[in-house]
Amino acid sequence: MSRFFVEKENITGKEILITDAADVKHISRVLRHRIGDIMEISDGERFEYDVRIAAFEDDLVRTEILSKRGFTREPFVRVTLYQGIPKQGKMEVIVQKTVEVGIAKIVPVFSDRTVVIDKGGFSKKVERWQRVADEAVKQCRRGVIPKVEEPVKFNEIVGLIGDNDINLFCYEDEKGTTIKDVLRKVRPDVLKAQEEDRPYKVGLIVGPEGGFSQEESEYITGEGAVSVSLGKTILRAETAPISGLAMIMYELEL
Repeated sequence: MSRFFVEKENITGKEILITDAADVKHISRVLRHRIGDIMEISDGERFEYDVRIAAFEDDLVRTEILSKRGFTREPFVRVTLYQGIPKQGKMEVIVQKTVEVGIAKIVPVFSDRTVVIDKGGFSKKVERWQRVADEAVKQCRRGVIPKVEEPVKFNEIVGLIGDNDINLFCYEDEKGTTIKDVLRKVRPDVLKAQEEDRPYKVGLIVGPEGGFSQEESEYITGEGAVSVSLGKTILRAETAPISGLAMIMYELEL
């Protein structure tokens, strides 16, 4: 079933208006939907709807609300990925797959071993990554579109992670502590957060090709992040965040 996102002001009474030009075109010309077809719509904040197409107009699609419910596919655990920017098209893979697995937000990071250089116009890359996230959400039918933030420098992460309940620093030289060790210890805190009806927030910090420098490791762990290993093998830059997120979801969400 097709899924689209609308602003809350487009939801009135028993109908929802789809006014985004790209969505209107996609519904009518690409998907070739007809009056009477059923679709899903999300307000991007709290509710999702089953709707029936009632009419096609010049610049909008008018739909009738059939049912309304709270999000059914959004994780309780809110994971923010702080991702060292990798080379070439790897970031698009990371965005697409982590959105499918359940990421809440993605923050690209310039670190010591980041090869990519910001020569100006980097915002265009961010816009492209956001489009990848948008499409991934529609495919996996989540209720909220994760935001891809503007990139930050590694030393700026500290100002962003303070609101998280725990921050996991994925470090290939970590020998003593696995991500499983840490996640199983915090599981009681997650259950308590559920009882209090508040999200449990996790920061997942992953490096680019070559990982993190020792100086970065000492800096971030000195600020409270927990150094963890993702396993015995060294993972590629595009594999590590997907694997780490899947482990978090398995231990804390499923």
